[in-house]
Amino acid sequence: MALQTVNPATGALVREYEEISEDALDGAVAAAQRAFLEWRRTSFAERGAALRRVADALDAKKDELAHQMAIEMGKPLAQGRSEADKCAWVCRYYADNGAAFLGHETVATEASKSFVTFQPIGVVLAVMPWNFPLWQVFRFAAPALMAGNAALLKHSSNVCGSALSIEEVLHGAGIPKDLFRTLLLPSARVSSLIGAPEIKAVTLTGSTPAGQSVAAKAGQLLKKTVLELGGSDPYVVLEDADLDAAAEASVASRLINSGQSCIAAKRFIVVESVYGRFEELYVEKMKKKHLGDPLEAGVDVGPQARRDLRDDLHSQVHRSLDQGARNLLGCQVPEGPGAFYPPSVLGGVMPGMPAFDEELFGPVAALVSAKDEKHAIALANESSFGLGAAVFTSDLARGERIASEEIEAGSCFVNTFVRSDPRLPFGGIKESGYGRELSAFGIREFVNVKTVYVK
Repeated sequence: MALQTVNPATGALVREYEEISEDALDGAVAAAQRAFLEWRRTSFAERGAALRRVADALDAKKDELAHQMAIEMGKPLAQGRSEADKCAWVCRYYADNGAAFLGHETVATEASKSFVTFQPIGVVLAVMPWNFPLWQVFRFAAPALMAGNAALLKHSSNVCGSALSIEEVLHGAGIPKDLFRTLLLPSARVSSLIGAPEIKAVTLTGSTPAGQSVAAKAGQLLKKTVLELGGSDPYVVLEDADLDAAAEASVASRLINSGQSCIAAKRFIVVESVYGRFEELYVEKMKKKHLGDPLEAGVDVGPQARRDLRDDLHSQVHRSLDQGARNLLGCQVPEGPGAFYPPSVLGGVMPGMPAFDEELFGPVAALVSAKDEKHAIALANESSFGLGAAVFTSDLARGERIASEEIEAGSCFVNTFVRSDPRLPFGGIKESGYGRELSAFGIREFVNVKTVYVK
């Protein structure tokens, strides 16, 4: 069976890829286990040097990689180059800090010596989505390889070219050929792959249903999982906020990756005393964003990754309008080829509407009015998701209190938009998943935290 890549800006077939045979897949898994047994004996210095070479290769190839992402899933070129830069950063971050994160930790006990050591666990399978074809992979692969593990990648079928380019970059930088492999296969074959005895853990970034499926299979086999799933991130705007700055940050977050990001802001919950002015500012700023071909300079919003995803988004928008939301901007499918959807704004959104209850994975903002701070926090938490959130206020102590104690999310930012950073743990709660990526927490997810006690 062939896997297809279709250019979402034109609808044209880019390329077909043959999926891996069962025999070849079995061979790749067995080879990864053998490569792991050798790699685990390398030093942190050797692994770090390899990751630095990977970072250098990403720097050299970022224009090429950005172009590939643009034609495979519609990412504007400038955003693609920034994504490659971020991948190089995470490689250098773990090269610089991995040894310290995984060094022995001495614990005083009655023993002559007792300590905790962090040992690699083996072959880790990554099931990754199309929306950040490079970043999603490298934020898993860099810590996994630095920890001494092997890595197998099952990427989304519409970004096979990017998946193979990642493999090429890693191998070209000296990562052993069998230690990291891209496996071209459809999602239907993931369950049986998880069952391979060599696979010791699975990490998935994707939808909540996909995470539930992978977690169920891995759980039956008692294999560790880390899941980063969907989000309906709330941004709370209080009456003392700098409204212009809040609207600017909110629009920027909503349009990250053409709105196709788990941590793009989705729901903007504004206290009623300033709701009207915020709505005006938000719509005004969204109107200035340019929708177009991701290969053209100056484009802010490219196409959605696939036409079916665009059509699902449009259905959510119009079901919300049917339930009483107001169309403040956009909300119509443009004529012509491709999977384009314009920057759009819905006003008067309330719980019970798809725009409030579901994840809108595209450039559509849902504006929600709240009576006061308490009501705004309650609305923010009235969600099955819990990935990211933000609060805007001129009172930093107030913002810190709300961010740290009140809002239910894996990350909460004050007076700026949510983003992932190699130095900080990243992940969610509730239906947004569990486990953490990045920082020291991320590299310790796929290791054996082992106690050693010497009497």
